Parts: sequence; structure tokens; C-alpha cells
Amino acid sequence: MKKVLLIISTGLVLIGATVYADRATRLNSTGPAKYTEQANSKNDVKPAPEVTFKDLDGKDATLSQYKGKVVLVNFWATWCEPCYVEIPWLIEMQQKYEAKGFTVLGISMDEEGKSAVTPFLAKERFNVNGQKFPMNYPIVIGSDDVADKFGGLLGYPTSFLISRDGKIVKKVQGLISYEELTKAIESQL
Repeated sequence: MKKVLLIISTGLVLIGATVYADRATRLNSTGPAKYTEQANSKNDVKPAPEVTFKDLDGKDATLSQYKGKVVLVNFWATWCEPCYVEIPWLIEMQQKYEAKGFTVLGISMDEEGKSAVTPFLAKERFNVNGQKFPMNYPIVIGSDDVADKFGGLLGYPTSFLISRDGKIVKKVQGLISYEELTKAIESQL
């Protein structure tokens, strides 16, 4: 009987410690991210990696084809709840800033690839200022190899703001506020 009680109490202590450690180290996915990096000097600015994606038609697409534009590279997934918060903002920003040389590039990290993304894009509509809109920016299929070229990802959404000359000027892991995202984009236009 003592062994059973010892095993049960040890199990409860381990579960409690695991829950505590998980909460203490978890990224906050519902509030603003505290994991943003801003390039503050020329030494901090890194060139965006040379990467090739597959678009939804199976054709190659490259990040370099957007050189000369301000690009928000947004890693997301169809199952990502914080991404659902951010997508309407990205739709609005695409509408608002496209004429000024800005684009969002959505990189889907769904394991099922095109078979998950295509029906999602066909079905989903997002509330942007009281109107329902589909995602209105280019969507490509990502991979772990692509994510590694950006330095790896801790979760979704993760975004990289790239200047017109192809330099990463801001990295955001998790969800940040609409205002902070708008300010970062406007600083590059």
C-alpha cells in the first residue's frame, strides 16, 4: 500500500511540476508578443534568405521576386488560433498599403500542404471592418527547410518584415498588436 501511495504522490508531483514549467515557459499566443526583434543598427540588419516555395499551382515562387517591395513574410497555419486574429489585419494592410509597394506573403506551414490550404482559402472569410473578405495576398507552401533558413520558428504566427532592399528589419514571434504591426510597416514605406 505504501508503494502505491508513493507512486501516486510522485506522479502528482511530476504532473504539477510539468504544468508549472509549461506555464512558465509558454509563449503568450493570445496577447501581444513580447518576442519582437527590431534591427536598430546597420550591424543588426540581415539580408533575407534566398528561398524558393511552391505556390498553390505547384510552381516555384521565390522571395527575391518581391525585391523592391516591403514584404511581411508571415508564417501561419490553418489550425492556428492566433493566426485567425491576425489574418483580418493582414488583409486590411494588404488593401491599404499595396499601392505603396507593400505585400504580405503568407507561408502556410500546414503539414498537409496544398490539400489543407486550398479548401481553407476557398471557404474562409474574415471580418475586416464589418465586411467579409478572403485572404487577398499571395499564399505559398512552406517547409521546415524554409523555416530553418529564417532561423527557425518557435510557433505561429511568426513574421519577418523585409525592407525594399531585401533586409530583415523586424522579426515577430507570436501575435503583436495591430498598432505595432502598422507602425513597423509604415516605417518602411
